[in-house]
Amino acid sequence: MLTAMAVQSISLNHRINKKKYTGLIYILPWLIGFLGLQLYPFIMSFIYSLTEYSILKEPAFVGFKNYKYMFTLDRDFWKSLYITFLYVIMAVPAKLVFALFIAMLLNMKIKFVNFYRTIYYLPSILGSSIAVSILWRYFFMRAGVINNMLGALNIKPIDWLGLPQTALFTISLLTVWQYGSSMVIFLAGLKQIPKSMYESARIDGASSLKVFFFITLPSLSPIIFFNLIMQTIYAFQEFTAPFVVTKGGPMKYTYLYGMMLYDQGFKFFNMGYACALSWIFFIVITIITLLIFKSSSMWVYYESEAGS
Repeated sequence: MLTAMAVQSISLNHRINKKKYTGLIYILPWLIGFLGLQLYPFIMSFIYSLTEYSILKEPAFVGFKNYKYMFTLDRDFWKSLYITFLYVIMAVPAKLVFALFIAMLLNMKIKFVNFYRTIYYLPSILGSSIAVSILWRYFFMRAGVINNMLGALNIKPIDWLGLPQTALFTISLLTVWQYGSSMVIFLAGLKQIPKSMYESARIDGASSLKVFFFITLPSLSPIIFFNLIMQTIYAFQEFTAPFVVTKGGPMKYTYLYGMMLYDQGFKFFNMGYACALSWIFFIVITIITLLIFKSSSMWVYYESEAGS
């Protein structure tokens, strides 16, 4: 009897181990990719940030010299960080507001709504490409489409990309134009709001404005929170638009942090300094993300909390 039970136990353990190893085999490609393409570069970038490394020569250890230079002598660091914050403040709220507006329009019962949803999602697929960035530059150049339209209305043309006051705003518009992914998530959230809530509000005589602020927005607050986190992280890492459209000008008023990282690493071959810049940027984005998470308790509403 004991022998039979022992055999069954060994057989059971063998099957469990076999399933465990099978699972490990399935996740092995991801595990190799994570270790080789994410964790290893993550650790090595910090090591290189403590060195003077020009790619063409062996890295020489210099301690925290790169960080000291960054905070005390590099004026481009502070300016690019400031410009990047301005860009995020302009682009992210405008993008979310516009995405929510389009999502509410596409949530209405209209003919060919699926076709419209596809059309409105296309900018999100094409928006970050080099070709669209070049097209954006031609739209807003001195003799571009936008100024030609203004001229037809007898309005003085604006140097959108040549003035410090308008260049960053013009770049942020390209990001706003890439609202498709946020719009789809907002649309999914709108469809999850119970219709009974809207019907009760109409019976009580609530206006459309009150319905929006007291039903739609609170119900969508978890979706807004998610989109805010994701779009903030994406905006901080923006590179394509300023690189293609303005080259960081005029007078580096669109010289976002991503461009500075690129220039230091691949233009000036200061790879050690570029790694130091990337680590400071990682810390900044982490702090901003944590602050947003911390603030969520004051404005994000969850149904499970209401029932508890």
